[in-house]
Amino acid sequence: MRNYTFLSMFRKYVNSSLILIIVTIVAMIVANSGWGDAYRSLWEKPVSFSIGNFNLFSHGKESLSLMDFINDFLMALFFFSVGLEIKREILVGELSTLKKALLPIIGACGGMAIPVLIFFLTCPDDALMLRGTAIPMATDIAFSLGVLSMFGKRVPIGLKIFLATLAVADDLGGILVIAVFYSSELHLQYLAYAGILLVILAIGNRRHVISKMFYIVIGTFVWYSLLNSGIHATIAGVVVAFFVPARPGVSALHFVKHLRNKINRFPIDQATTNHKGTTILSNEQIMLLKNIEHASDRTISPLQDLEDALQNPINYFVIPVFAFANAGVNLEGISMDSLLNGVGLAVFLGLAVGKFVGVFSFSWLAVKLGFVQLPQGCNWKNFFSVCMLTGIGFTVSMFIADLSYYNIGIEGGTLLNDAKLGILCGSIVAGVLGWILLAVNLPRQDLGEHNEDLP
Repeated sequence: MRNYTFLSMFRKYVNSSLILIIVTIVAMIVANSGWGDAYRSLWEKPVSFSIGNFNLFSHGKESLSLMDFINDFLMALFFFSVGLEIKREILVGELSTLKKALLPIIGACGGMAIPVLIFFLTCPDDALMLRGTAIPMATDIAFSLGVLSMFGKRVPIGLKIFLATLAVADDLGGILVIAVFYSSELHLQYLAYAGILLVILAIGNRRHVISKMFYIVIGTFVWYSLLNSGIHATIAGVVVAFFVPARPGVSALHFVKHLRNKINRFPIDQATTNHKGTTILSNEQIMLLKNIEHASDRTISPLQDLEDALQNPINYFVIPVFAFANAGVNLEGISMDSLLNGVGLAVFLGLAVGKFVGVFSFSWLAVKLGFVQLPQGCNWKNFFSVCMLTGIGFTVSMFIADLSYYNIGIEGGTLLNDAKLGILCGSIVAGVLGWILLAVNLPRQDLGEHNEDLP
C-alpha cells in the first residue's frame, strides 16, 4: 500500500497531469480535423447494461448516451475517489484539525467567491449565460500539483501541503455547488429509494461490515436512484464514500502477532519439489498461507483499500476519457472575440485573475489578522507564486460547464464551446504565469533533508 499523505498525492498526480495534457491536445486536433463529425457523433451513441427490462444506465427509461455515461457514471467514480480522499483527510490528515485546515479553507473560499463575482460582473445579464457562474470556481489538482512538482525539492513542504489541501477543499466546494444548483425536478420515489439504501450503508458501517463489495453494490444502486431522482448522480460517489469504513477489521498489532504465530507453525518440510524445480505445497501449507492472506486483507481498512485500488483507474482511464470527450472544442466559427466578451471572457478572467486574487487576498487578510500563519518554510513571494497555480481549472470546471450548457439547444452548444475555450486559455495562462513566478521566487537550491522523500 502507498503512503497516505498529501506528499504522496504529488507523486500520484505528476504522471496523470502529463497524460491529461496529451489527451487534451489530441482531442482538440481530432475535433477540428476531418474526423470532427465522427468525434462529435460518437458521444451520442447509447449505452446500456440491461437485465431483463431493467437498464442500469438509463434515465427516465431512456438509455444514457456515451457522453452522459462518461459525465454521470465515470465521473461518479471520480467523485467517489475524491470523497474517500476527503474523508481520510478529515479523519487523520490535513483537514483533521481546524489549525491545519484553516488557511487552505480560507484560501479556497476566496478562490471560489471572487471568480464567481467576476463571472457575474463580466457576463451580460442573461439567464442562460449565468448558468455557468460556478465554472471558474475549481482548481484542477492534477495539473496544479504537476506544475509544482517540476521544481522538485526547491518547493517547501508547507507550500505543497497548502496547495494540495486547498485543491481538496475546492473539490468539496464544487461538489456542494453541483448538489445545490445543478439538480433538476425532484422525483420523491427515487429519493426515497436512495434514502433507504443510504440507511442500509449506515447500518453496515455501524456494524463494522468491511466487505468492499457490500458498499460497491449498494453504492451503485444509490447512484441509479439519484440519477433518476433529479439530484445530479455524481453526488452519489461522494455520499457513498463517507459511509465506507476507515477502521480495519484487524489491528496491525493483532495481525503481526497472528503472522508470527502462523509462521512459527508453518511446516517447511511438507512441500514436494521435483527435479525441474516445480514445488507443490501441502494442504496444511496452503491453508496457513490463505489464512495469512485473509488476515492481511482485513488489516487494511476498506477506505484505504478502495482508495488505493481506484487510484490508477481514475488517473489513467476515467479522467483521460473525460478529458478526451469534453476538451474537443470545435473552433469552427470561433474567433478571439469569444474570449473578449460573454462566457468565454468571464471564465478566462475568473480562472486567470479571480482564482489568484481570491486565494491570495483571503489568505493574506487571514494571516495579517492573526487567524493563521503562512505555511512552514514559506515567504510571501513563493506563497504569492503558488496562488497563481490555483487558476488551473480543468476537470471540475469542464464538468460544471457541461452541467451548465450541455443539451440545451444550439445556443447552449455555442456557450459550452466558449466556456471550454475560456477554461483552456485561462488554465494555460495561470499555469505559465505560475511556473514563471515560482521559477523566479523559489529558493535556487534544493531545501535538503526535509524534502528528501518528495518528488
